[in-house]
Amino acid sequence: MLNTIFKKFKFWAVALLPVFYFLTIFGCATVPAKMALPSYNINGMAYFPLFSYAELKNIDWKYDTFTRVVSLSKGSHRISMRVGDNLVLIDGVPRYISNPADIYQGTVVAPYKFKEQVLDSLFKEVYPTGRPALSSLKIRRVVVDAGHGGNDPGAIGRTTGLREKDVNLDIAKRLSNLLRGEGVEVVMTRASDRFIPLPRRVEITNDSGADFFLSLHSNANRVRSLSGFEVYYVSPSVSDSKRAFASAGNAPLNLNNACFDSQSLNLKAILWDMIYTSGRAESIELAQSICRAASSNLNARVLGVKGARYEVLRNARIPAVLVEVGFLSNYNEERMLKNSYYRQRIAESIMEGIRDYADDLVIVEAANK
Repeated sequence: MLNTIFKKFKFWAVALLPVFYFLTIFGCATVPAKMALPSYNINGMAYFPLFSYAELKNIDWKYDTFTRVVSLSKGSHRISMRVGDNLVLIDGVPRYISNPADIYQGTVVAPYKFKEQVLDSLFKEVYPTGRPALSSLKIRRVVVDAGHGGNDPGAIGRTTGLREKDVNLDIAKRLSNLLRGEGVEVVMTRASDRFIPLPRRVEITNDSGADFFLSLHSNANRVRSLSGFEVYYVSPSVSDSKRAFASAGNAPLNLNNACFDSQSLNLKAILWDMIYTSGRAESIELAQSICRAASSNLNARVLGVKGARYEVLRNARIPAVLVEVGFLSNYNEERMLKNSYYRQRIAESIMEGIRDYADDLVIVEAANK
C-alpha cells in the first residue's frame, strides 16, 4: 500500500508539476470552451440555427433555396422538412410538429423543442463499444452527492421556478444508474428529497472507502446572461500540510501491516500530505476529463476547471470534484435543465469523463510498474 502511494505521488508530482505552476499563476485550468448554439426568440419560442447545429454534430445538410426544403442525414438516418411546413419526414415516416422551421436573419432556424425531441435523439453520439467495464479499470466505488435537498432548495430558476435540489438529485440518480451498470458500487449522500448537512456529507465520503467523490450542483448568478458548465477541485490555496496534520491526529491511514502506523504524528502527517497532494492531482485529472466530455457532447459553453474551497472538497480525504451543470438564472439553461433528455445527456457526459479518467489510471499504473 505504501509503495503504491509513493509511486502514485512520484508520477503525479512529475507529470503535473507544470499544471501546479500554471494554477499558481492563473488560479485555474481550462479546456477549450465550446460555445452554446445561439438562441433566437420568435413569438415567445426559442429557436436555434439549424445548419450550425448540423455542423456541430457532423450532420450532412442540404438546402434548396427555391423549394425551401432542408435535408439532414447522418449514418442511416434522414430528415426532410420544408421551411414553414408542419409536416416532417423522419426516416421516411411523416411526423407532424407543432412549430415548423423558419427563416430568421437570413438563416434557417428550428425550435429547440424539435432539437430536443427529434434531432438529439436521432443523431445522438455513438460511443465506442467493447470497452471494459469501469469496475475492471480500478474504479470500484464512487460517492455521488446531490447538492442541497429538503428545506434547502438551492438556486431557483426565475422563469419556471425549477429548483436546483431537484435537478441535482435527478442527474445524480441517472449518473448512479450508469455507474451501477458498469459494475461500480455507488454511495449516494442522499437518494431522496432530504436535507443532509455538509459535515455529514463529508463524513459519508470519508467513511465510504470510495475511489473518488463527485458532487452535483446547478449554478446561479445575478447576471442572467452568464451560462456554462464547469468543474471544481480543491483550491491550491487550501494547505495540504494543515489538512495533513489535522488528519494525522484523528484519521486512520489504513496501511495494513505497516510497522510505522503507530509512529509519530509528524510521520503520519507526511504520509497524509502525500495523499492529499496526489488526491488533488487526480481530482484535476478527473475534472478535466469531465469537461472534455461535456465539451464534446453538450450544447453548452464549457467554462473549464477551477479551484475552490468548498467544504465537501477541502475536507474529503479522497479525490473530489464538484460539477456545476449550468445556470438556473440563465433563461436558456433553465429551459434545458428542465428537460429530462438533456439531464440524461449531462449524466452520460459525466460518465464518459469518468471512463476517460479510469483509462488514464490504467496508464498511470502501467507507468509505475
